[in-house]
Amino acid sequence: MRFFGRVTRAIHTLPARMPAAFAAFLFLASGLAYADPDTKAPGLPASGPEFGYWLSEKHDGVFHVARCGDAICGTLVGLQYKPSEPVPVSKDGKSECGLVMLTDFKPMSDDPGRWAGRILDPDTGNVYHAQIWSPHPDVLKLRGYIMIPIFGETQTWTRYAGSIGAGCRLPQ
Repeated sequence: MRFFGRVTRAIHTLPARMPAAFAAFLFLASGLAYADPDTKAPGLPASGPEFGYWLSEKHDGVFHVARCGDAICGTLVGLQYKPSEPVPVSKDGKSECGLVMLTDFKPMSDDPGRWAGRILDPDTGNVYHAQIWSPHPDVLKLRGYIMIPIFGETQTWTRYAGSIGAGCRLPQ
C-alpha cells in the first residue's frame, strides 16, 4: 500500500543499516524495552482523542479507529485510487477496503495517552509492533517498529471529516 510503504521500507532497511553486533547489543541492553500494553486495565473508554476517522500522512488512506472488544483497532475505510482502477488488494488478493490493519491496541501502563499494538503491512503480510497517540485533538501519531520503538518511523495522521464513496474511494 502506498501510504504504508515508507514506514515499512524504513523498518525493512534497519538491519542493513546497522551491524548485527550493535543491533544485538541495543536489543539486549534495552531489556526488550518496548512498552507492553497494560492488559489489566480496568476497561477501555468508549471514546477518546484517538478514536474517529484519520487521514494518512500522504492523504491516500483513511482509517476508522474504534473500540474492538478489550482493545482498539483501525480499519482501512477509504483509499485514493483512480476511477479506472479496481479497489486495491492486499498480498492475499483480498480487497483492502475494510481491512483491519491496526490491531490489539491497549493503553501503555508506563506512558499514559499512548496505545501499543500491532500494524499489518498489506503488501507483505508482515505484522509489526506499533504505538499510537494523539498529541493534539486533530492529530494522531503512528509509530511502526521492529522490537523497540527506536527501530521504526513515525507518521502524522490528521482527523478526517470528508466523504468516502463506494468501494472505499476517496474524492479526487
